[in-house]
Amino acid sequence: MSVITRFAPSPTGHLHLGSAYSAFFAERCAREAGGRFLIRIEDIDRERCRDLYAQAIFEDLAWLGLRWETPVRYQSAHFDDYINACARLDALQLLYPCFCSRREIRAEIRAAGYAPHAAPAGPEGPVYPGTCRDLSPAERQQRIASGASYALRLDTTRALAQTGPLTWFDRSRGEQPVNLEKLGDVVLARKDSPTSYHLSVTVDDHLQGITLVTRGDDLFAVTPLHRLLQALLGYNTPEYLHHGLRTGPEGQRYSKRDKSLSIRYLRESGLSPRQVQEMAHADL
Repeated sequence: MSVITRFAPSPTGHLHLGSAYSAFFAERCAREAGGRFLIRIEDIDRERCRDLYAQAIFEDLAWLGLRWETPVRYQSAHFDDYINACARLDALQLLYPCFCSRREIRAEIRAAGYAPHAAPAGPEGPVYPGTCRDLSPAERQQRIASGASYALRLDTTRALAQTGPLTWFDRSRGEQPVNLEKLGDVVLARKDSPTSYHLSVTVDDHLQGITLVTRGDDLFAVTPLHRLLQALLGYNTPEYLHHGLRTGPEGQRYSKRDKSLSIRYLRESGLSPRQVQEMAHADL
């Protein structure tokens, strides 16, 4: 099977060294296997994403010497794909509307007897306690009809009951079981947004035929959710390879907020592509 990898930045700022490392990592995996390297622009957040940043990402990657296949997939042009996937999950009776605000969720956790520092938490913060999971259909419809804001959450317990036990494979850590205890009933869409990162990335990887997902260790903990969505939607499951995150001299993660570490700033400072390559992936 041909290896197909992708680099999927969000155009909310200029490319920084950590993102450049991810791009080099994915491209190398494809190149060494004689495979294909794709780019996807993850721009579902239309308030924060900017076309000028997307163009800057392409310019910086080309300046660094990276080459990719076209066309590039823009998520904002494919909302129908995510809406259809969400409708399929809803038809399986696996989604429910949640009307809780973040403040109400925190209050519910406190009411359950947890101190703020001891509440069940996962990679996305406090685990949702399931407040709206058992609302009656009539109450759900009444609240929706009233114009209340809501999110569509995945009932993960019911979903896993449908799929049965699942695993996924990471090339550096081996076979991994799917366990959603630290994620809970995650949000897949909202009243004013037809998709979330988790749903759109799962749909995109399937439609683009990605066979190897390379990304940072910070996303390792959410991969079980993506594996569950693949099983529910009948998608093939790629292999995964989570790499370490690039950090500065004091151990801090690279961030778009630190403009001195952006590829654009380093270019304008007079560094060569080779010098920036060495900064971005000295240990590749």
